[in-house]
Amino acid sequence: MTGQAKQGRPAGAGPTAGKAAQLLALHHQPRPVVLPNVWDCATAEAFAKAGFPALATSSGALAAALGYADGEQTPAAEMFAAIGRIARCVDVPVTADVEAGYGLAAAELAAALAEAGAAGCNLEDSNPATRSLTDPASQADYLAAVRDAAGPGLVINARVDVFIRRRPASAAGDAVSAAIERASAYLKAGADCVYPIIAPVDALPRLVAGIDGPVNAMSMPRGPSVAELTSIGVARITFGSSLHGQAMAAVAKLARALAAQSG
Repeated sequence: MTGQAKQGRPAGAGPTAGKAAQLLALHHQPRPVVLPNVWDCATAEAFAKAGFPALATSSGALAAALGYADGEQTPAAEMFAAIGRIARCVDVPVTADVEAGYGLAAAELAAALAEAGAAGCNLEDSNPATRSLTDPASQADYLAAVRDAAGPGLVINARVDVFIRRRPASAAGDAVSAAIERASAYLKAGADCVYPIIAPVDALPRLVAGIDGPVNAMSMPRGPSVAELTSIGVARITFGSSLHGQAMAAVAKLARALAAQSG
């Protein structure tokens, strides 16, 4: 079933609780919530002014803007400071891509997100250094601990990485079944949405049908469009680092044009 039928929790106490409630409600509308991935105040303000009701950060785009490689190469303090600046410059809820949590304990992560003013977060179930999948039971325990520490004032989007990481040889079943199993465990642990990142388009209907909660899918150039993903029934659409890539391509074109004029 699609995530629209599953209702969210009431908001709890805390400065971001109202925005978290707004963000969570957007996951249960007839149409999916479309969250542009931003990387600084300028891009956040541009998309907010265009009318988007909420925004997401991109760890890869933020890392590039801060001068680091993706994959938890950005010091956590710098990443959370950047997230905080973005959250402060717009009135709409901001959900933060915090990769695998930067090695922080659940309570530390929840506190850092609250201090930054993030209404939600992405947490992935693979190790950025080894590129190996995390044990799903361990990941579920971590998600449950983040939920306990954050309370209801944080929308947790649990990323499922089976389509981008090699599964152990002992793993049974196909990737879609593995994704459904992981997603179900993460929702049971307290996640609000699950994100089987870069799932093949033909797998998405099965994922949406088999996961009893909102499903996030990515729209990319030369990939599924917002309209196509909407027709499949996903609850949330994001773009990863692709918007940053398109923006930087435009900057590179401008740079070449200026260089040609100056030569």
